[in-house]
Order: sequence, then structure tokens, then C-alpha cells
Amino acid sequence: MTDIRAILDQRILVLDGAMGTMIQRHKLEEEDFRGDRFKDHAMPLKGNNDLLILTRPDIVKDIHRAYFAAGADIVETNTFSGTTIAQADYGLESVVYELNKEGARLAREVADEFTAKEPNKPRFVAGAIGPTNRTASISPDVNDPGFRAVTFDELVEAYYEQSKGLIDGGADILLVETVFDTLNAKAALFAITQLFEDYEKEWPIMVSGTITDASGRTLSGQTAEAFLISVSHAPLLSIGLNCALGASQLRPYLQVLSDKSDFLVSAHPNAGLPNEFGEYDETPELMASQIKEFLDLGLINIIGGCCGTTPEHITEIAELASNYSPRNISSSATV
Repeated sequence: MTDIRAILDQRILVLDGAMGTMIQRHKLEEEDFRGDRFKDHAMPLKGNNDLLILTRPDIVKDIHRAYFAAGADIVETNTFSGTTIAQADYGLESVVYELNKEGARLAREVADEFTAKEPNKPRFVAGAIGPTNRTASISPDVNDPGFRAVTFDELVEAYYEQSKGLIDGGADILLVETVFDTLNAKAALFAITQLFEDYEKEWPIMVSGTITDASGRTLSGQTAEAFLISVSHAPLLSIGLNCALGASQLRPYLQVLSDKSDFLVSAHPNAGLPNEFGEYDETPELMASQIKEFLDLGLINIIGGCCGTTPEHITEIAELASNYSPRNISSSATV
């Protein structure tokens, strides 16, 4: 496998867009999520997008294929909720390792298809590791500030199983993304480090946080710089931001990461902010025009899209990014 770091020295790499947005286009029903295997499962499964890896792999592979065809260099596995903690909502903790391994394998197959057709443009698979639906830093009970719905050790165990499945399935990169609580991310990084020690091998790690509102902070209260400092002990390929905000709102926080970090910098913003119906209206052309500012300022090494983005968005972003050199890591960057 080509070393992704060598390619990142030469050009900006393009990440894919939203998986959920593309799945919604299929207007799937309960039976699509159940398939034959889970037809008698006791709990409702509609909305468990990760499960489509096992019940509708054709859809998942077609989405990966559409993003590669649009110009993506890296696709994320369909495993955003692929932990025992998140899958407990559906009573499917027992299939988590399989979900991640198979999710990585599907993406790997499609990546290898495109690499075989264009050997001069190798394609990569990022194992998507979401934040889970619990937070280690904040109590969900306003009447009991000291209560936590999950422990650090429980998160480590869950992230280890997920990471192992992704690596065993063929992921090139592990992407800890949409980090709203840095303590959760630290648990993921600790689990990944343990996995690397057990395998006696390391893989590139990307970490991407999310600034939740105009305060410029994560949900657990950190600024972009504090978030960077909190994870800078890890041997990261890149640090970045995704979700919650559109490209124009994300720019000042990416500037902080670019100025302060000696890691590569990634961004995959939403297609603007959601409207009153929870939908994203920003066109590919408008989003690309905002991302152009990232490129003009030399802020990024990896660029893609999050909620509301489609292959059409990625086509515009990829064409734009091809005209720019990647961000240079300044020797004066400090954390």
C-alpha cells in the first residue's frame, strides 16, 4: 500500500461526503434494515445506518463508489455508530466486531477497484469512529452533576473492539471524528494505542473535533486550541474539525489549528447550517466557494464534507482542491 503521508506531502487529499445524506435518498424502510438475518429481532432497527453493512451492502458499496467517482481519495467506513455503546440502543452489541470488519472490507473492495483503474491515484479507507451517544465529561442528569452515563474504561473497551474490527477489515486510517467530548476521544486514542501495541504495528490516526455553536467551543467546553493541546500527545497524522458548522463558520477555528499545530490539518464541514426542517440547502458551488478561502489561506491538507454533502459537493471540492498546494507545516507552530 502506498504511504499516504508521502502523497500528502505533494497534494491536498479529498475525503468523501455524508453517508447518512446518501442513505436517506434511498427512503429505506424497517425491512431494509432487518433483512433476513434480523427479521425476528425484538427491537426496531430502522435508522441504524451501520447495520446496512450487513443487510444492504449493495447500497453501502454504491455510496463508496459514488464518492470515489466524484474525486475522493479517502472514503469513511459506514461505522459512525459502530460501538457496543451506540449499538446497545438497538440490542445489537453482539455484532459490533463483525459490523466494523465487514464495513472496512466493503470500503476496501471499492477502494481497490478504483486504485486498480487509476494506479497513479491510490484510494484509501478511513475507519470511522464516532463519539458514541454518551459523554464521559458531562452528566446527563441536571439534578446529579457528578453522575456519568459511561466510564472511561467502558469507552476504551468499546473503542478497542471497534478499532480492531476496522483494522482487521482492511482500513488504512483510523478516524476519530465528530469529537464533542475530548475525554471520549482520549479513550479512543488510548484504545487505539493498546491495539497498536498488541499488533506490533501502527496505522495513521486522524482526529476531528466539532465546534458546536458560535461560542467556538466543543460541547464539553474546550476551545479549538485547548482541544488540540488535549490530544497532541498522540502520534496523529492530522487534527481537524467537522460537522455542526458550515465552511464559512468553521474557518476561524481551522485557522487556530493551522497556526498552532504541527500535525496536518483536515476539515469536512456541513453543507451550511440546517434549515427549519433539518435539511441542508448549501449547493455544491456555494460550499466550494467558501472552502476556497481555506485553500487561499493555506489552512488544510485534507478536505471533504459532512452532513448534507453529496458526491456533487465532493466533485466541486475535488476540482477546486486540485489547483492548490497543501498546507505547509510551519516550524514555528506550537501547542
